[in-house]
Amino acid sequence: MIPAIIIAGTHSGCGKTTISGALMSALVKRGLNVQPFKVGPDFIDPTHHTAICGRHSRNLDPYMMGEEGVRDTFVRASAGADIAVIEGVMGLFDGLEGEDTGSTGHVAKILGCPVVLVVDAKGASRSVNAQVLGFTSFDPDVNIGGVIFNRVGSKRHGEMIAASLAAPAFGYIPWEKERCIESRHLGLRMAHETSSISEFRGILEENCDIDAIIGIAKSTFSVRTSETERAERTHPVWIGVAYDAAFNFYYADNFDRLRNSGAELVFFSPLTDSLPDVDALYFGGGYPELHCAELARSPCRDAVKKAADSGMPIYAECGGLTYLTESIEMDGTTTRMCGVIPAETVKMGRFQALGYVDAGCTAADALFPRGTVYRGHEFHYTRVDAAADVRFALELKRGRGIEDGKDGIYLQNVLAGYTHAYFTDPFAAGLVDTIRSVNRG
Repeated sequence: MIPAIIIAGTHSGCGKTTISGALMSALVKRGLNVQPFKVGPDFIDPTHHTAICGRHSRNLDPYMMGEEGVRDTFVRASAGADIAVIEGVMGLFDGLEGEDTGSTGHVAKILGCPVVLVVDAKGASRSVNAQVLGFTSFDPDVNIGGVIFNRVGSKRHGEMIAASLAAPAFGYIPWEKERCIESRHLGLRMAHETSSISEFRGILEENCDIDAIIGIAKSTFSVRTSETERAERTHPVWIGVAYDAAFNFYYADNFDRLRNSGAELVFFSPLTDSLPDVDALYFGGGYPELHCAELARSPCRDAVKKAADSGMPIYAECGGLTYLTESIEMDGTTTRMCGVIPAETVKMGRFQALGYVDAGCTAADALFPRGTVYRGHEFHYTRVDAAADVRFALELKRGRGIEDGKDGIYLQNVLAGYTHAYFTDPFAAGLVDTIRSVNRG
């Protein structure tokens, strides 16, 4: 079992993303091979982790993956690493429906992993230690090894906090407003758009005891898990995966499961590339609405429509769904998209759906078998206005979908919905088997 540490927060916005990334950067600078993780379904923070560590960041989400899935992903992804750094989500104990499930604390207990708690000290001194005391005593099964106090106003401010500590202090981070990461409608800016987190490394190194954090990381319990074997396929299925500035919201585990089911993945950019020579296409989420002009000019747009009309299997999620519609309207400008799905997309002023999804396939002729069940997440600011006669493949026990708990518009061999699915083994195998049967037919 490699050393591991969870960077958790008292609440969203306390600085855990910046501190997590800065710690990863500091450890990499020391020559350590760092495996990053993110608690929850977020796609954006992992892009920063991946850029810093040079290893794909993985999500750890007990609701979507189950506890055994969390252990499995942690062990598989950590192979060959010297240390794992896990960024938490929201506040330490914030889980599904006000319960423990899916919280950072839940993940800490699953992995037996110690926690460093990030506390926003702005506007308080001794009182922050009362807050820490509450966190350390709230769930005795969560091991809070120490605290990093963020947004400390001065040396004197730090001394006032240190006078009555309720847990070991690993550092006091001064307020650095100019180093904040900009956000947009789905969260922070992507890693390729900013280097603010890496630039924070020096501040962390000057104000935190990195050696002490490494020391408590070594107290992580041993995690056991089962091995998943890769399927041996004589004739692999080739899947083109859209991956660029417009489409980049993917779970790395989904790629693993597709490969384990016999798929070979070919990454391409719908912004600039021609359509690759593949058996099927996979469009993930992202920001197509920010790249409408480039997507409209790209040779991919019309090629995707031709591929769909010829019967090529196409699976799309969220941003991928909107790309397949007739058009995207944003800020009063309407831009023609692929026209595969008989619907129009409108970018709204506030989010239209946010939360976990529990989906089941009810269609007999969709891309994966009827009865396939899986979980995922939805978060979007767009609205898809579909034609009245569209067919939906998915019934949602939890989540909004495209409309009223229905998701996954399907026609011919295309299925597109708002749900970002966390693939199960049966889901991935069913999708690959369908693609294989379509191409054989």
